[in-house]
Amino acid sequence: MNLMEWHTQDESMKWPDLIDLAPESVGIDLKAVRMYRLARVREQMKKYNLNVLILSDAVNIRYATGARNMQVFCSRNSPSRYLVLTKDRSILFEFTGCLHLPDGLETIDEVRPSETASFVAAGPAIKEREVEWTRKMISLMNELVGSDIRVGIERMNAGVAIELAKQGIPVADAQEPVEMARCIKSNEEIKCMIASLQATEQATGKMREAIRPGITENQLWSVLHQEIIALNGDYVETRLLSSGNRTNPWFQESANKVIGKNELIGFDTDVVGCHGYYSDFSRTFHSGPDKPTEEQRTLYKVAYEQIQHNIGIIKPGMTFREYADNAWDIPEKYHSNRYYLSAHGVGMSGEYPYLYHRADFPDAGYDGVIKPNMTLCVESYIGEKGGREGVKLEEQLLVTEAGTKLLTHYPFEEELLK
Repeated sequence: MNLMEWHTQDESMKWPDLIDLAPESVGIDLKAVRMYRLARVREQMKKYNLNVLILSDAVNIRYATGARNMQVFCSRNSPSRYLVLTKDRSILFEFTGCLHLPDGLETIDEVRPSETASFVAAGPAIKEREVEWTRKMISLMNELVGSDIRVGIERMNAGVAIELAKQGIPVADAQEPVEMARCIKSNEEIKCMIASLQATEQATGKMREAIRPGITENQLWSVLHQEIIALNGDYVETRLLSSGNRTNPWFQESANKVIGKNELIGFDTDVVGCHGYYSDFSRTFHSGPDKPTEEQRTLYKVAYEQIQHNIGIIKPGMTFREYADNAWDIPEKYHSNRYYLSAHGVGMSGEYPYLYHRADFPDAGYDGVIKPNMTLCVESYIGEKGGREGVKLEEQLLVTEAGTKLLTHYPFEEELLK
């Protein structure tokens, strides 16, 4: 069974063991993925009048080039590797001992060893290291684009940005052009996302089968992790699984709490999965052995109603303000514990845009337009303030020219929808 056949099968069918999600087996052209993404970044550089980008976010380096290396480590130890990008050159400064890793990537013209300007690497000599790093970077930019340097940077330590400004280099924030590049997906990217979701849905099925009173939250959560790695996913970005009274309020990380009888178990996958693409859906299960209570079913059905309503209103051309105005009204008794977003973009991580609830839009919201080939996650958390339990649900979808198409196919719980 190939990727598209599996993805369109009846939801009641048992999850197959998806052993081979290699690109050639599921019809993904990764070279086309890489070239599209690099072109998107360069297109946005031109739009924002930047002739150099210095990217140090590991996910953004991977987006622009396909080069993957210790994403979690590099997120903490930044800038331990970084990419210098112009309209016609791509130079990756790779971590010590790793210069061989990008071999064969057509998106990278040259690989050089990185020089980490951080306190961890330089100790008390950090200021001198920052000055030296900046001097060399200015020299390189002069070589690449001449004296008219218009550079966008991200996630560099403050001393580097300060030193660039001292040297008269106008510095812009690279976040906006990169996020705007990432928000529109190619058809090949969607295939990558579907492959990632397939693996995560299989892992979720394995985790569902492992539920029993007496298992701890951490033991249950580890089942998802093991299966994700076995299916060539990267890692799980958060620890959002909780049970019983730890499901309310939301955002309690998994712990050694023993799951009891007849408790709700909520989780958010947050998986950086196959090919680096994010699988982000949420479900809430029931531990049994008895049937769910009326209160548990009510929470679940209300969350389900919110998800279905908000998916139903999304269409291309809708503004973020229009979405907020037309989104589902959260009942007062659940409002204070609401999820902080109504929906958000998704790609190789959570990304632009954030779509806010109507009540939150004046303080937190911003406007924009929902466009075809954006991929979004629609969120719900329903639990009363001071209530015993809560329900977390979330779906991942593609915006099409005609409306939306669901990308997630993991079923909801029939016993909780009754």
